[in-house]
Parts: sequence; C-alpha cells; structure tokens
Amino acid sequence: MPESPERPVATAARVYDYMLGGTHNSAVDREAAAHMVRSFPLAAVGARYNREFLGRVVRFLTGAGVRQFLDLGSGIPTVGNVHEIAQAEAPGARVVYVDYERDAVELGQRILSDNPDATALLADLREPDVVLGSPEVTGLLDFSRPVAVLMISVLHFVPDDAQALDLVRRYLSRLTSGSYFALSHLVRAEGRAGNLQRETRHVYNSTVAENLAIREPGQIAAFFAGLELVEPGLVAVPDWRPDDPDYVPDEEDVPRRVGLAGVGRVP
Repeated sequence: MPESPERPVATAARVYDYMLGGTHNSAVDREAAAHMVRSFPLAAVGARYNREFLGRVVRFLTGAGVRQFLDLGSGIPTVGNVHEIAQAEAPGARVVYVDYERDAVELGQRILSDNPDATALLADLREPDVVLGSPEVTGLLDFSRPVAVLMISVLHFVPDDAQALDLVRRYLSRLTSGSYFALSHLVRAEGRAGNLQRETRHVYNSTVAENLAIREPGQIAAFFAGLELVEPGLVAVPDWRPDDPDYVPDEEDVPRRVGLAGVGRVP
C-alpha cells in the first residue's frame, strides 16, 4: 500500500493568527486552537493582551524617538503590525520582521513589497549572527543609532534557559545607548490559573510544532539585566502602560496572571 501523506502540523504563527481573528491559518491550526480554548477558555484573551501590548510599546518607542525596529519571531502579519503603527506615528520608521516559518515570511514579503522601509526575513532568532548579518537587517537598520528589539510572546519557544538568556544578551550587545528591548513572556502561575496553564501547556505541546517554556518571574527579570527598566517595570501584560487612564487591574482575570511584560532602555 502507498504510504499516507504526513498529517499537517499546526504552527505557532498560524494558531496565534487564528486567536487574533486572522485568516491566514488552516484547519489543523484551528483544531489546535480549539483544543487550547477548551482547556484554557480565555487563551484568545491572552493573545489579544499581547497584541495590544505590542501596539502600546511601539507607540511609546516612537514617542521616545526610536525609528528602527527588529521584531523577532514576528509571526504572520495581521492588523496592528509594527510597521503600520510605527510608520503612522513616524513616517520613514524602519522595520525588519524575522520569523522561521516560511509561509509567514512569504506573506509578509508580499504585504511589504511596496514598502521601502519594512521587510520580512526568513531566519531563526536562535541564530543571532545570521539574523544580524543578513542583508535585510544590515540594509535597513543602522545599529550605530537606537534600535528597538522586540521579543513579544516568543522567547518561551526557546525552552533551554541558558540558551534563551544568551540569545537576549547577544542581541543586546549590538545595541547602542538609547536603544530598547521589549519582551512579553509566559510566567508560572499559581492556583486555578496555574492548573489551567499546565493543562494548556500539555495540550499545546502535543498539538503544535513548538514547545512552551513557562518561566519564573526572576528568570524573566534576568533578561533585562544591565538595562534601565521603563516604568512601570516588569508587570502583567495588560498592566503595562494601559491606554485607559481609569484602568484598574482585575485580580480575578486569569489571562492577566499568566504573562509578564516589560521594556528596558540601553543606558
């Protein structure tokens, strides 16, 4: 009998796209997302929190004078991309998206084909020398001037703690004074949130091509070593400079309790 074709595998970028209401996903991605939502019903809320954090960060950074962005593990372009926000705030702002999923990058390249100040690079963020030495990066970003390195909801896909810390340090070592580093990351939760988180991690690791590393707050804080943390520091994702001036953290909000976010400035 002829061998049956391998079953398609869900990918983080397409699952995330589906969670955000995008259209660049397949049946297997939607199935994986459904499994996640069954075990963690508010997973889509967590995805939205990260996307909203990205928007607030980019607006903050453009307000601080940053005009260059390196978005690592950017995934599939959806509404609210870095280049859309940055270039609306500061025309001419330059953006390089980096992802290792070919379909995500090819789609990004098509979207950006008529944008001379933004591009998408097919590369693995775990190879910083390849990323930083690529023509896409060297041709668009000037590291003698401030650059913002963004790792939004991606570093938990690097399960080895030492490797994750080394990667951040290698990227930051290229940045000049006045540059920034922005991060959001899954954090170990307790109680009901912790139980849901463990179940979600099990479902995710069994259905998606990447594994999740959930770290302690101190491990996440270590990524900002040597940087000046921007107020309010390392906090729950929706608590970082919320747009609503009347925002009050909801301690019963489970998605709020499973991720930390922060922005650091290179002194």
